[in-house]
Amino acid sequence: MSETIPPTRRSAQDFETAVDSADRRVAAFDPHRRGPVEKLQHVLHSNPTLVPVIVLLGAVAVFGVVSGSKFFSAFNLTLIMQQVSIIGILAAAQSLIVLTAGIDLSVAAIMVLMSVIAGNLAVYSGVPAFLALIIAFVGGTAAGMFNGFLVTRVKLPPFITTLGTWSIFYALTLWLSGAQSIRSQDIDSAAPLLKVFGETIAIGPARITYGSILMVLVFLVLWYMLNRTAWGRHVYAVGDDAEAAELAGIRTGRTLMSVYALAGFVCGIAAWASIGRVGSVSPTSFFEANLESITAVVIGGISLFGGRGSILGALFGALIVCVFSLGLRLLGADAQWTYFFIGVLIIVAVAVDQWIRKVSV
Repeated sequence: MSETIPPTRRSAQDFETAVDSADRRVAAFDPHRRGPVEKLQHVLHSNPTLVPVIVLLGAVAVFGVVSGSKFFSAFNLTLIMQQVSIIGILAAAQSLIVLTAGIDLSVAAIMVLMSVIAGNLAVYSGVPAFLALIIAFVGGTAAGMFNGFLVTRVKLPPFITTLGTWSIFYALTLWLSGAQSIRSQDIDSAAPLLKVFGETIAIGPARITYGSILMVLVFLVLWYMLNRTAWGRHVYAVGDDAEAAELAGIRTGRTLMSVYALAGFVCGIAAWASIGRVGSVSPTSFFEANLESITAVVIGGISLFGGRGSILGALFGALIVCVFSLGLRLLGADAQWTYFFIGVLIIVAVAVDQWIRKVSV
């Protein structure tokens, strides 16, 4: 048998000496210094509304210099606020859907349909105007819930769903109205409440419509709901990653349904404001409002991929569209150049959004 060698005993002082002499360095990484472009990318990623604000201020400055005092006249600024009111409210409804990574092509159709329903009930059926408006709000909410049902339960893509419901709502509008408008005089005599948001108040030399004030209130309320409530955090979570949100315990189907219902309700509010803006009820009005609402949302910095952006950006986006339209008109440019520059803005806005989303932490 081999003789076993007893283990060598070391004192505690020997171990302490060994530890003291060991290399105390830990793993370290060279700090990554961001360049100016990367810093800008991080700033825009943290503040998505900054892009439309910069574009809006730049457009106002350019048109103000080129057009002179005409652009900053009280009449022109009043006209901008009047024109942006309806598109702004529709853009608010559209923003709710886009934040969930969807899109709604039926917002304008819901608005016009509800205005026709309210007008027919109040003017031709003798229903009190207040009750007719309540029915329009409920109808808008129901139309939004119908879209939400098809998206959440039937699992249809939002684009195809709302494209189909746009045709349905438009056909219902023509059927209910008989393709005939309700004249302003008839509304004045039977239901003047329907036109209340077309009235103006004087603020200095400018005259602001109640519809413009309503638009601002709609944006402020929705901003609070999205940024100061648990429901708003759920909306952003679903838009960013629906599967992760569901694993976190968020009921994604119920959240999406509530978003579509709220968007429909906002369209009902827009229907009331549109009657005051136009002065009558026309089944063919606001034909391009769908595209304009999407344009305002995209230019406003709300990501089409969902989960990022501020609803206030849609307000700035709508203002940008109106500023470009009126600015070019003051310069005597043809209408096609307005569409040209707005198209360029849409492409640039989507490209910037793609670039911002690639930000590295």
